[in-house]
Amino acid sequence: MAASVPTSFSTRRRTLKLLGAAPALSVFAVTGALHAHGAQAAEAAATSITLVLGDQAGGTRALAEAAKVLDGAPYAFRWANFQGAAPLFEAQRAGAVDLAPAGDLPVLAAAVGDPSLKIVATRVGSGAQLGILVAADSKIRTVADLKGRTVFVSSARGSISQFQLYGALAEAGLSKEDVSVRFILPVDAFAAFASGSIEAWATFDPYYGIAVQRGARILRDGTGINSGLGFITASGAALADTRKRAAIADVLLRLQRAGDWALANPDAYAQIYATLTRSPLDAAKRITQRASLKQHFITEADIAALQKVADSANRDAILPRRIDVRAIADTHIANV
Repeated sequence: MAASVPTSFSTRRRTLKLLGAAPALSVFAVTGALHAHGAQAAEAAATSITLVLGDQAGGTRALAEAAKVLDGAPYAFRWANFQGAAPLFEAQRAGAVDLAPAGDLPVLAAAVGDPSLKIVATRVGSGAQLGILVAADSKIRTVADLKGRTVFVSSARGSISQFQLYGALAEAGLSKEDVSVRFILPVDAFAAFASGSIEAWATFDPYYGIAVQRGARILRDGTGINSGLGFITASGAALADTRKRAAIADVLLRLQRAGDWALANPDAYAQIYATLTRSPLDAAKRITQRASLKQHFITEADIAALQKVADSANRDAILPRRIDVRAIADTHIANV
């Protein structure tokens, strides 16, 4: 359980439907509803703090609402949901989002275009939360069979799925030049894959888990290739605001408690996740079991692990230049 912080910072919607998928398959859309009521609203008004909490496919919001960790927060906040890391970081770069959760490589890719962003927390999960998929009856049986074929990658250059694909190709004795890579946002990819328009698809949860639940076959998941680490970044502008910085530190502690609750109550969390994201329960159980739930403020060990990913991605030309991870990490946020 996270330690408490000073008392002043103590510790739906328009539905986005996956095109062509079952009606029950949907995730939270962007919502502007503020969660500030009664005494909380008064305190928020006094401090004039409103945090915009970025999210991908409703995962972080589902976690926070399942564990009820943001109830009574002494600041206003709203959720802004995106289907993938690329549009999420575009919003953060534009100053529309204060916090953004994403996998290791998308964070590094975002830092190329926005060196002011800072990594403030690490989330530990499994490489099994992403992989390369084909249809159950596909003639493609192994990663080596991808040679000469087109692989669609979600969601943009610099994604965790691109990193996983290149790692799987190298493992199979192929190079990235042996396949044609096309990038596509995951909602569009899900619809195209379901209709048979996409033969091979590299993607991530929850799209990955739901596609598998609907019959997709896994060629190779990210185990042993991807770090399984996720990160939360804060915009430079938000961290420069003393009041927002303190609120961000409080949010991170609350999300840390949420992750601890989910790990201690896996069945309850899976059920709530399925309900909140309208995902099939079987898929929700698999997704939540391998999700990045264990969270802590970023450490030197995390910086070293992410630097290895950065250097590898730079060698493979996934990133256009080398990123100094320490320069984009804020290791002092816990001291607010």
